[in-house]
Amino acid sequence: MTTPQITLYGCAPAFGLPDPSPFVTKTEVQLQMAGLPYRKLFAIPPEAPKGKLPYIDDQGEVVCDSSFIRAHLERKHALDLDAGLDARQRAEAWAIERLVEDHLYWAMVWFRWIDAANFAKGPAHFADRAPEAIRERLREDMQAAKQNELHAHGLGRHAREQIAELGTRSIDTLAALLGDRAYLFGERPHAVDATAFGVLAAILTPFFNTPLRTAAERHPNLVDYVARMMRLYYPAHAWPQVQAAAA
Repeated sequence: MTTPQITLYGCAPAFGLPDPSPFVTKTEVQLQMAGLPYRKLFAIPPEAPKGKLPYIDDQGEVVCDSSFIRAHLERKHALDLDAGLDARQRAEAWAIERLVEDHLYWAMVWFRWIDAANFAKGPAHFADRAPEAIRERLREDMQAAKQNELHAHGLGRHAREQIAELGTRSIDTLAALLGDRAYLFGERPHAVDATAFGVLAAILTPFFNTPLRTAAERHPNLVDYVARMMRLYYPAHAWPQVQAAAA
């Protein structure tokens, strides 16, 4: 049995997802795409070198941030997760990644962390491990910190309906780009599929009720895409058969 050389630090399964962080999911899927043996250990963001997950330890070399992790893996292990794509397709993959991570992800975060009902059901429980006397203050601080991040990003300055409108536009764009293909660039997945899958799964999980989920469910190709990726990379995970809603 091969001893894993890489340790991936991420979260525990939550919210009906293999990992609640789309960025951890992205890196884990890319490790599988690369065929590299790894083990996954639980961590919390304050323990990470840059205060965010994921990060990896590759035989003593610690690398933070999913984009830099991918670059490290490709460089050190002589890989190309975009093999088969031409220069234009590689540029399009990067543009899709920025759309997903720098825009759609933050809309998802707003509805997960700032929406009162979703926060109470989900992220508020991250404080459950803390001493009971400080849990409520910790929850308030966590939500306030996320609100500050969203405000600094810019998306958090808008009203709920406006955030939903912008997020829906990104979802509709992804659906149009995917079209009738199995994956974003054809019949096999590339690195950008790990990125898109991580965020779309976080949106489509039935655990949360959001207008973004409603928007994504209107696109059967996105619903099928997430289910296909889940079967491929997390076959043991109990992913519900999400039914696409009528457009």
